[in-house]
Amino acid sequence: MSELRVWAPDGLAEIAPGDDLVALLADLLRDDPPVDGDVLVLTSKVVSKAEGRVVRAENREQAITDETVRVVATREHPGGVTRIVENRLGLVMAAAGVDASNTPEGTVLLLPVDPDASARRIRAGLSAAFGALLGVVITDTAGRPWRQGVTDIAIGAAGLVVLDDLRGQVDSFGRPLVMTQAAVADEIASAGELVKGKAEGRPLAVVRGLGHLVTVEDGPGARVLVRLGTDDMFQQGSAEAYSQGWKDALRDQR
Repeated sequence: MSELRVWAPDGLAEIAPGDDLVALLADLLRDDPPVDGDVLVLTSKVVSKAEGRVVRAENREQAITDETVRVVATREHPGGVTRIVENRLGLVMAAAGVDASNTPEGTVLLLPVDPDASARRIRAGLSAAFGALLGVVITDTAGRPWRQGVTDIAIGAAGLVVLDDLRGQVDSFGRPLVMTQAAVADEIASAGELVKGKAEGRPLAVVRGLGHLVTVEDGPGARVLVRLGTDDMFQQGSAEAYSQGWKDALRDQR
C-alpha cells in the first residue's frame, strides 16, 4: 500500500522584509515537527517578503517590463492587457510573476532572486532545527498552455528529486519508456496548494510519504524543470515548431 499525507498548519504571522523566515517556520512546526523524508512546500510570496522583494511600483506594468526577458504573447481584454512573458528566472508565466496582491498599496511583490538558493537556505535551517532529512519546494502559481485554470508549480527546490527520469525503464507490459520524465516537484507543489489554499493564510504545507524522493544532497533545484532554448518547441510559434520538427526527423533518418 502507498499512502500520502498532506497538511497545512495555521498560525504564520504576516512576513516583513528582514524577518527570520526559518525561525518563524520552525515555531510554526514545533507542535507537529517534521520527520525524515517530509517535504515542506512553501509559497514564494513569504520568501519574497522575507528577502525584501517588495518594491515601490505605482505602475505594475513597468515592473512587469523590468522583469521581462522575452514576450511570449499578449492579449487585450476589458480589464487591460495580459502579458505572458519569460522572466529573469527563465519561467514563462503571466505578468512575469509580478504580484500586486497581499502587498501594501503602491507596491508589488517580485519573485525571489534565486528560488533554488532560497530553498537550500530554508532546508539547511529547518533540517538543523528538527534533526531531520527534509526536502523543500518553493512554489508559485502559473497557467498552462492548452489547459484552463492555474496550478502551483515548483520554482525552487532543495533535497528533492525534482524530475524523475523513467526513460529506459519498461511499463507493465514490458514496453520501453522512451519519453517519460515525471515532474514530481510540480506535482508536490500542486498537492501542497490543495491544502494551503489561495487566500487562507496558510503558506506552508507538509507532505509526508515521499521519503524515497528526498535526497541527502541539495540537488540541482527546480531550474532543471524549465524548458527553454532548443527544448522549447514553440518558442517561435506552432508553424515553426511543426516545420522544424519534420526537418529534424528527416535529418535523423539519414
